[in-house]
Amino acid sequence: MILLRILLFPFSWLYYLLSQVRNRLYDQGVKPSVSFEVPVICVGNLTVGGTGKTPMVEHLIRLLTARHKIATLSRGYGRTTKGFRIANDDDNASTLGDEPYQFYRRFGKNITVAVGEERALAIPLILQENSEINVVLLDDAFQHRRVTPAFSILLTDYYRPFYNDLLLPSGRLRESRWSARRADVIVVTKCPPDLSEDKRMGIERSIRQYAEKPVFFASIRYGLPKPFVHSGAKNIQQVILITGIANSRPLETYVEQNFGLVRHFVFGDHHQYTAKDIETFLRFAAHYPGVSFLTTEKDSVKLDIPLFHELIKGQPFFYLPIEMDFIKSGKDFDEMVLNVVGRGSKEKL
Repeated sequence: MILLRILLFPFSWLYYLLSQVRNRLYDQGVKPSVSFEVPVICVGNLTVGGTGKTPMVEHLIRLLTARHKIATLSRGYGRTTKGFRIANDDDNASTLGDEPYQFYRRFGKNITVAVGEERALAIPLILQENSEINVVLLDDAFQHRRVTPAFSILLTDYYRPFYNDLLLPSGRLRESRWSARRADVIVVTKCPPDLSEDKRMGIERSIRQYAEKPVFFASIRYGLPKPFVHSGAKNIQQVILITGIANSRPLETYVEQNFGLVRHFVFGDHHQYTAKDIETFLRFAAHYPGVSFLTTEKDSVKLDIPLFHELIKGQPFFYLPIEMDFIKSGKDFDEMVLNVVGRGSKEKL
């Protein structure tokens, strides 16, 4: 693995030069970037793969919906449709993408969920569709420089911090570590709940080598397993874990500590499940009477669908909901967001 990184390093330098030129063109105004009267909050990362963007967007939704009309805007990675689209009851993970559909399934009656590759063009369409919307949440848009956000939240995984990573293809960085300076705040996600103060201070020092920004720390809070619509619900003891996410390590550790983990079926991020996959799960489970199936909420929107209902009907399929849980200073983070949204709303009025 180390040898491969060394061999790929020259290509990382080429990638670095191209990304630097692109960012410089935006910084100097050669490539245009638009801003909007309504506050736009960007949630993103520097790396390829999951850093907890979906739990962060959901945290912001819960924080803001009581007083604001919210719209989420995602590219809709992996969807079968193209162009701008506002979610409705006829949509699913295939037409929207798994994360946007998860937003719609959880909050769809209270927010507007939209997808569109061109965010700068999609935001005016959202506002045209519903003039009451006064906050737009951009999901996975840190590299989308065509929109200038009012507030930018950069996430980095505790287990894979950006300051220890390399640029593609040697590593997983989409752009230079120094790009963290564009963020307004940096949140270290998926931390152990008992993360010590000394460890936090060490991580802050490492981050501030690249960006003098406020740093927050958050862990994952797991909820109680919830059964699929057509599941044969029962108490969970032993489980077969099924994941198609970027980093399943924290979840696997949690399941090992709280359930009897029989096997973990690991798939790549955004995996599109097939009937053959489910038949494989069921055949394996036949050797373990009483075992249940457990997956993420993100995966459940692709598994608990009409196409598979006959296969999983009566089977004990569950998903595990999660929320972002700040380790100290969570109120300070929320206050920063509320101040930005408050300023933006007043400016609009």
